[in-house]
Order: sequence, then structure tokens, then C-alpha cells
Amino acid sequence: MKFGKAIVKARIPILIIALALMIPSALGMIFTRVNYDMLNYLPENLDTVKGQGYLMDDFGKGAFSFVIVENMDDKDVVKLEQKIKKVDHVDTVLWYEDVAGSRVPMELLPEDIKNAFNSGDSTMIAVFFDSSTSADETMDAINEIRSIAGKQCFVSGMSAMVADMRELAEKEEAIYVGIAVIMAVVVMMLFMDSYIIPFIFLVSIGMSILLNMGTNYFLGEISYITKALAAVLQLAVTMDYSIFLWHSYEEQKKLISDHKEAMARAINETVLSVFGSSITTIAGFIALCFMSFTLGRDLGIVMAKGVLLGVVGCVTTLPAIILVFDKALEKTSHRSLIPSTKKLASGVVKVFPVFLVVFLVVLGPALYGYRETNNEVYYNISQSLPDDMANVIANTKLEEDFGIGTTHMVLTDSKLDRKKGYDMTSELKKVKGVKYVLGMKSLIGTRVPEEMIPESITEVLKSDKWELMLINSEYKPATDEVSDQIKSLKSIIKKYDSKGLLIGEASCVNDMIDVTNVDFRVVNIISIIAIFIIVLFVEKSISLPVILVAVIELAIFINLGLPHYLGTSLPFIAPICISTIQLGATVDYAILMTTRYKKERSLGNDKKASVITALSTSIPSVLVSALGLFAATFGVSVYSDVDMIASLCLLMARGAIISMLCVILILPAMFMLFDKIIAKTTIGFLPKKTGGN
Repeated sequence: MKFGKAIVKARIPILIIALALMIPSALGMIFTRVNYDMLNYLPENLDTVKGQGYLMDDFGKGAFSFVIVENMDDKDVVKLEQKIKKVDHVDTVLWYEDVAGSRVPMELLPEDIKNAFNSGDSTMIAVFFDSSTSADETMDAINEIRSIAGKQCFVSGMSAMVADMRELAEKEEAIYVGIAVIMAVVVMMLFMDSYIIPFIFLVSIGMSILLNMGTNYFLGEISYITKALAAVLQLAVTMDYSIFLWHSYEEQKKLISDHKEAMARAINETVLSVFGSSITTIAGFIALCFMSFTLGRDLGIVMAKGVLLGVVGCVTTLPAIILVFDKALEKTSHRSLIPSTKKLASGVVKVFPVFLVVFLVVLGPALYGYRETNNEVYYNISQSLPDDMANVIANTKLEEDFGIGTTHMVLTDSKLDRKKGYDMTSELKKVKGVKYVLGMKSLIGTRVPEEMIPESITEVLKSDKWELMLINSEYKPATDEVSDQIKSLKSIIKKYDSKGLLIGEASCVNDMIDVTNVDFRVVNIISIIAIFIIVLFVEKSISLPVILVAVIELAIFINLGLPHYLGTSLPFIAPICISTIQLGATVDYAILMTTRYKKERSLGNDKKASVITALSTSIPSVLVSALGLFAATFGVSVYSDVDMIASLCLLMARGAIISMLCVILILPAMFMLFDKIIAKTTIGFLPKKTGGN
């Protein structure tokens, strides 16, 4: 009681401190940098990541883009090129005339180089930046280039995609939160017993969210996925804790006339249940931190921190706000729309064998669909963006007009034997899908001395340590064709230079595929083991963790198996995140029912009566919790133009409903079937000197 009484006594100072913290939190949120480049989260020990570092360190070049200009005379292209060169953080601009220079006769240039920069009415300009792919400076430079060139200009490349992603995400993020708030309020107003309490919940949760987002400043930066989803997820996941406190307070008020005393007791009761409930959710998010692809760590840390802050807010600021508005809450109370669930519970338990059969029948197809969905995810990040985005249009132009799907970069030893360099270049050109190779050896061939190449070109393609080549490919990133092509290119490069590197978007995406495939298995295993151990200690049972995890895993299999049967493709990050988030966030439903079932059996009630009581008392809480998570995420999934965010939200929304149904329908059947085993493997399950039923 001491903790509860202390909170009630200090309610005004608590509110003052909480409000004061909102100012630095808002500033922290504003000044936290957001990273929009998914490839930035690859492990640093990969050759592709090292190569990007060498490119920056030795050439002073990070980002790279092609600028496509339509229906523009050569003299105007020259003027445009000069303007682009003056843009901040543009390091080098290359066009046909730059490559040819004044010292190399036109007729000596290879035919593929002549055609590389011109196709029909379209002209292509290569632009190198002195800042990294996802740097704010690069994105600002991209936007300035677009404004200089106008509607005739199309900028392709990763940096252009990142710039478009930033613009779209910044425009939509506030709307995501607005949709989640409105939908959550509607659910709570329908199923809670007060018209005002949903808004008080939102104020308390909103303060925790702002504090969470503000403290992200100390992480240095967060991903756009984390920023877009953190507020929505924190609202959805921590709403339960507010409901727990409210229901406990309502119960205590019936027993105690002094509302402050009632709140103190409610706080003490809620602390235990909420901290116990939050542990599984936090464990699910912490499991993401074990991903090699560090986007998982980014999302995991922010969300684990958010859940913890949500718990703290639930037992500090929320009680303080409720007591301030206590009279208004009493005046606006109404009957909950949730009817008595006793008959439903009795009916479910009566036909429990049916749901055991459902479990067995559904498990096979669900598991098959789950595995197939994991094989059918897409890794091409631009695929998650709307077709009318500037970068998507530019990439389409690049493919249609120049036949370029992606651009590889090759770094080889600058002291590599000249003959070996020619031979390597010749072999690289012959690889299937390679449009052309742009490098020192491809420019001069065997007929032109290296000294004749303009200095502006040698500065771009050669440093003291490395020589750079660009390889334009017909194939798009994240395709089987480009994967085979990358293997062939790497094999040739290593044959001539053991330290040679192939870098670029397609190579990074290939590495991302390998890394995340391992991550998926690791994160799944860690999250299941962690939650198994938590349930084992909470319920003091060996059998119950197996049953609970099995029921929620079935819900996950169904949720992630449906895309295969519906013919939809998911972004690569979705299955990894959802498998842990759904397990961590919805296993609480099962724990809630299990705890009540254990309590009833320990009081000496028979198996059937205990399961019916556990189910009937749990349905309202599980229903409100699941519908709250559904409401907060489904609206965002419908609205968002970024498929990565829309897919994650849709899976969370659908997962909440599927988990709810599995817990309400299948878990009671498991209790009925395995009651004797549970009794023998659970401490304190039955009253002393009492046998099982």
C-alpha cells in the first residue's frame, strides 16, 4: 500500500513534473535525426559496407545518382550540368562531353560509351555527391537539382528514393497518429463505461509516447519505420495497462468510500499485474535487438523503452489525472456495451472437442502458408512506394529509355596490371545482363594512352589506392537474375584482384537477403524461448508455457500464412517483426485467462467450472485489448502509401483479432484436454490434499 499511497499523496507534483518533462521531450523528438535508408542497417563487416566506406574515404564520394533529361538540346544540357555542379555537396558531374573531353577523338571512344549517355530524346547525366546516401545534405541536394531542372528532369538512385521517402513519411506521420487516436477512442467509448475516460487514457499515454520519442535523441538517430510506428504501437500495446488500472479503481470504489484510498489500492494491484503483463511484450521487442540487420535493434530498443515508460505512466500520471477529473468521470459514466459472456463461455467449453479439431485441421495449412510467405517477401525497397513518386518514375525512365535496372560499382587496386585490367573489363562486359562498363580501361581500350584521358575523369575513376568502375545492369535489385549476375561479377573481379570489391544497391540488397534470412530464425527462437521462460516463472508450470506459446504461434502462422493464400507479397521486414511483436503483445491474452483458470482450480473448483469462469471473466478484457490494437493499426494500414508501414500495420491489426479468437476458442479447449497434465506439472495448481477432476 505504501507505493500507492505515495503516488496519491504526490499526485499534483507528479503532474507538474510530467508536464515539465514534455518540453525537453518535444525538443528531443524534433532534433532526433531520422534515417530513411534501409541499407544503412547492414552489418559493418560486410564487403559491400566496407566498399562504401572506401569510396567515401578515398574518392570523397558517397551517394550516386543518374539524372535523366528529356527533350533538351546539347547546349542546354551543358548549362544544366554547370548549374548542377554548383549545388552544395555535388562532387562530380559526368556527361558525354566530360567523358570524351577535348583530348580523346570521338571516333576512338567505344560505341557502347557513346550510346550510354544518349537514348532517343533522353540524355543521362551521372552525379556523384560528397555526402553519404542517406545524409540530409544529399537529400537536400537532390531536391535542389530537381528544382533547377524542372519537369524535364528525373533523378534516380537510392538517395532520390530516400529523399522521396522522407517527404512522404513526414507528411503522413502525424496522420498515422491521428487515425490511431480516433479509432482507439471509438473502441474505448463503445466498450468502456465512461465517455471521458478514453480521453484521459490518451492524455496519459500521449505523455509517455512524447517522453519515449524525446529520449530517442540519446540514441543518435532512429529509422523512419520506427518513427512512423512507435507512437501507434505504443498507444495500441500500452492501452491495456490503463484499462487494468481503471477497472481495478472501479472495483475498489465499490468497497471503499474514500476515492483516494481506493486509488492507492488500485495502484498497488495494478503494479503487479501490469509489470507482469508488460514483461512478455518487452521480451518480444528485445528479441528484435538480436538481429544482425540493426533496424530490428532500432525498433526493439525504442518500443521496449516505450512499453516501460507506458507502465510507469500508468501507475503515476494516469492515477493523478483520474483523481483530478474524478467528479466529471462519475457524471459521464454509462453501462458498458459488452453483454454478459457467461453463456458464450459455457457454449465454447461445451463443444471444446470441435476447437481441438479446428486446431489440428488449421495447423497444417497455416504452417505451410507461413513458410511460403517467408519465401515470397520482396526486398526491393522502392517496391513499397507509390508508383507516382518522383524516384519511381525516374527509375522507370532509366529502365525504359536506357535499359538500366541497377548500377554496380567495382573497386580494384589502382596498381593492378594494365593488361589484367583490360582482360577483367572484357570479361565483365560479357556477363549476362551487363549493359556496359564505364571505367579507365573501358574508356581508352587498347588504342588510347591513359595520359590522354581528361583529368576530370581520372579524378573520378582513380585514387591512390583504388580504381573505380561503373557497371550498368539490365536487371533490377532483389531479383534472381541480378543475384546470379552479382555472383558472376564477383567471381571475375576476385580472379584478377583478390581484394577487389563489388558494391552498390543490388549488392547491398543481396547481403540484406542473406542477413535477414538468418535473423528471422534467430529472432523467432529467442522470442519463443524468452516468453516460454517468463510464462514458466509467472505460472510456475512446465506444461502451461508450451500450451500458451503453441496457441499464439498458431495465430502467428495463420496471420503470416494468409498472404501466401491471398497472393500478396510482404516487405522483407514484416515477417521478422510481426512474429515477435504478435507473440509478445498478444500472449498477455492467454496469460490473463490462464492465471484465472489456475486460481479457480486452486480454490477446488472442477475443471469445467474453472475453465468457464476463466473464459467468461477474460473475454471482456481480451476483446477490448484486441480491438484496441486492431483499431490503432488498421486505419493506418488503409491510409499509408508506404507499403512497408501499411503491411506491418495490417499484420498487427489482423494478428490481434486472430490471437483473440485463438485464445477465446482454442485455449479453453487445451485446458479441458490437458487439465490432468497441467495439474501434475504446475506448482500450486490444486488445493492441498485435493485430487484432480
